[in-house]
Amino acid sequence: MRLHHSDSTTVHVAYCTNVHPAETLDGITAQLAEFCEPVRQHLSTDLVGLGLWLPSDVAAHLATHPEAVATLRRDMTSRGLETVTLNGFPYRGFHAPVVKRGVYYPDWSEPSRLNYTLNLARVLAALLPDDAARGSISTLPLAWRTSWTGAQRSAAARHLDALAAGLKQIEAETGRVVRVGLEPEPGCVAETTAQAAEAIAGADHDWIGLCLDVCHLAVQHEDPAGAIAALVTAGVPVVKLQASSALVADHPSDPEVREALRPFAEPRFLHQTRERSADGTLHGSDDLAPALAGALPGEAPWRIHYHVPLHDQPEPPLRNTSDVLQETLRVAFGGERALTDHIEVETYTWDVLPKGLRPAGPATVAAGIATELEWTQQELTGLGLRPHEGSHRGAPS
Repeated sequence: MRLHHSDSTTVHVAYCTNVHPAETLDGITAQLAEFCEPVRQHLSTDLVGLGLWLPSDVAAHLATHPEAVATLRRDMTSRGLETVTLNGFPYRGFHAPVVKRGVYYPDWSEPSRLNYTLNLARVLAALLPDDAARGSISTLPLAWRTSWTGAQRSAAARHLDALAAGLKQIEAETGRVVRVGLEPEPGCVAETTAQAAEAIAGADHDWIGLCLDVCHLAVQHEDPAGAIAALVTAGVPVVKLQASSALVADHPSDPEVREALRPFAEPRFLHQTRERSADGTLHGSDDLAPALAGALPGEAPWRIHYHVPLHDQPEPPLRNTSDVLQETLRVAFGGERALTDHIEVETYTWDVLPKGLRPAGPATVAAGIATELEWTQQELTGLGLRPHEGSHRGAPS
């Protein structure tokens, strides 16, 4: 899905395939038929963008087998699919029964994280549509915050320098530009946009910037306008914006609210929870279950790192942060210049939603993702962006 901003930027809108469980190339190829093409068909459009997630073993194989990348690209093209962005945050095992803090390893102090990211960049350079200006990859914001030593910080800085050099070499070899964005996330070394910008202050911003995940921005109680203005002033590029929405409980001390929250305290993913008191103090719990057990005061609203569908408000007494997402999109795309040219819808929790909210099967998942993309497109066209000519055959089905 492509839109045009008035500044002549082509804005690519995709959805992230980390929502689909697959750890092999065959599994990823199967996703194209089972989920991705049906999403496009639901939208009655000729083209849908994918933010591919490639586990480390798949990325390593593709990076050394160009014929396999060519086959994948042909398969995507035949199904009306394209990719300009990859999600390089999870390394492997993203749909294991328990992921939790495992998603943050290996971190940027380890050579394996550098090698994985460069493999992704080599693959993306070959997958990019011929008319795409560049590609983007999102990655973790250095590491989970605990046990982050000075030696690890120095190693990460060296690896980011090597990353920039590697990306520059890929451009020299292929003629394609691929940039990497650190994605601030609650609980990590860089929780906020300001911390992430500081973490890459010495990096080459031609190649390394930020991935702005709006769910994370909301959980940290950041102001979208202030955060984006600070990044622009600092000259830190936003290489990708992840359209995502957090879960909110406005009255977490209410027993009814706590009962509504309990089904969201599921075992696979980490659901960092934040509460900002009246004096501005930000209280945090590394997961929802400890928050419910008393780790937070419960005197002010909770914002929870749980990517819930963009278009569908949870049943009261809960809600989502679609208002924060709408404001972020307004600031990022409602002005004279587009903040970035890549948007990735990233709701990866469809199959761990509480019973009753969880989709019944692949067709229902595809329909839900299509509705999220439609919601995002409507928000952007409401800000003045224009659909790519010829991209729609009719109204969404």
